[in-house]
Amino acid sequence: MKKLALLAPLAALMVTTSSLSAADFKGSGATFPYSVYQAWIGSYHKATGKEIDYIGKGSSAGIKDASARAVDFAGTDAALSPKELAAAKLYQFPGVVGAITMSYNIPHVNLKLSRAAISEIALGKAAYWDDKVIAEANKGVKLPHQKITFVHRADGSGTTFNFTYYLSKISPEWKSTYGVQKELNWPGDHHVGGKGNTGVAAQIKQTPYSIGYVDYADAKENKLEMATIQNKAGEFVAPTLKAFQAAAAKADLDPKKDFFAAIADPDGKGVYPIVAATFILVPTDAKEMDKKVTAFYDWSYKNGDADASKLGYVPLPNELVKKIQTYWAEKGIK
Repeated sequence: MKKLALLAPLAALMVTTSSLSAADFKGSGATFPYSVYQAWIGSYHKATGKEIDYIGKGSSAGIKDASARAVDFAGTDAALSPKELAAAKLYQFPGVVGAITMSYNIPHVNLKLSRAAISEIALGKAAYWDDKVIAEANKGVKLPHQKITFVHRADGSGTTFNFTYYLSKISPEWKSTYGVQKELNWPGDHHVGGKGNTGVAAQIKQTPYSIGYVDYADAKENKLEMATIQNKAGEFVAPTLKAFQAAAAKADLDPKKDFFAAIADPDGKGVYPIVAATFILVPTDAKEMDKKVTAFYDWSYKNGDADASKLGYVPLPNELVKKIQTYWAEKGIK
């Protein structure tokens, strides 16, 4: 009986290990698109029987895994330059477009944030919610005299890359002092980190009078309040799919540059200012496996728009999908 008791956990472990290794291909990386990738993976499995594992570890970890050939594909919200791709022997193409929200935890407040207010909060200069720079855009709103807790990513993150890219667009001080980074020591003494977008969302949810940058899907899933944000044209725009689509239309994703681009703070009316494309990396020396990965994304581009829109992501336009398919064919991975 003792032998059987000892063997039972071992058998369970073998089954678990076997099920984990049964995936047709595996990926890791960005948490920003995690929700939509999981939806697509589930739908693709129902349609084809194919098993795909994707672990949300953050963009930096995904890039490392892809470079080390620890996974078959990786997600990153920080696009790699053609030079970086060549050095790591990787190909790159867009997966989907999403938005970064300024989510907050203040009861009974519909918050508007100007460009100046977002900059001052990130720089650690706006210490209290009733600070003049915040109050200016919220006339008639009773803002509490409570200290702000700023929530940021604690891990290397493409979401941080895109948020700091946006900050560099709207704040000369941020650009000259900190610039665009995937992780950094945040200024001030009012901040706390969370791992992954889910970790940031959880920190905001459990920390009164906090605010942080988090993808729309995780903010929505956690029922967080999301600020209306001032765009480049001076309008205050709420985070909605229509506003995300208007911003995504401004993206310059060129296959000749391996789609290397960042979208934040586009021109135009009605656009939401903090949007980002997220990208897929595959190795140049595993073309048969790459074809399995591109088949999944090709299927998702054709069949996954409803899942993407429902979660608050922007499906790629047909013109861009055609460019991606041509890129795959030219690289021999379609």
